[in-house]
Amino acid sequence: MFLKGKKQQTPASSSSGKGAAASAAPAASGVQPGVPAKKQPSGVPSIVSADLRIEGNLHSIGDVQIDGVVNGDISSKTLTVGEGAEVHGAIEAESLRICGTVEGEVAAKTVVLTKTARVYGDVIHESLSVEAGALIHGFCKRLDAPQKRTAQTTTANGLAEPKPLTAPAEAATSASAPAPAPSAAE
Repeated sequence: MFLKGKKQQTPASSSSGKGAAASAAPAASGVQPGVPAKKQPSGVPSIVSADLRIEGNLHSIGDVQIDGVVNGDISSKTLTVGEGAEVHGAIEAESLRICGTVEGEVAAKTVVLTKTARVYGDVIHESLSVEAGALIHGFCKRLDAPQKRTAQTTTANGLAEPKPLTAPAEAATSASAPAPAPSAAE
């Protein structure tokens, strides 16, 4: 009735050909039932609108925009936390723009905090941009390339303390420099 341009099957023809067609379809397309296909980013961001509250973790291989409330961790390629949005959990992304409130650790290659951003947790980044007015209540830790990392010494209480690396020429100059003369106040 609603099969415009398609041949309707009679009960006799559908019972004899149905099993053969169904078993041949997965082999012809290369898709196996029960096995998820590999996903490609669609280019359209997934949006959590302002009237939506999500309880649980979000994982995306594409872009995500949060305008509502998320209670859980978020992992995506590109993430935008809107001005009225709240995220209560850790965030991991390649590129991150925060305009709203985040309570949890933030880790991204590129982090942009706008003037309305509120971050309560550590920010781990390679590139960080902070507009005047943004609030960070935590540590900012830069991820350097392995060859640029500082040497670490261990203190008596077992904590690692970064020690800047000096070039051999600087070390030789500082070692051969005369000690400063004592002041009259001493």
